Amino acid sequence: MNNMLTTKEATLISDLLTYEEQACKKARLYGKTLMDKPLADAINKIADHHEKRFNSLLNML
Repeated sequence: MNNMLTTKEATLISDLLTYEEQACKKARLYGKTLMDKPLADAINKIADHHEKRFNSLLNML
């Protein structure tokens, strides 16, 4: 099985990395500014999921 990515696939993954990074950063910022602890915790979990997806995508390159 060939594990080489095409240029198009690499570009798409790169774009997804950008989206996941931005989503994670925004969620982390919101999590820090929210005064409602349960809501902040929920937003931080969302940030964790975005970070996990980012790392998974990064490992594909």
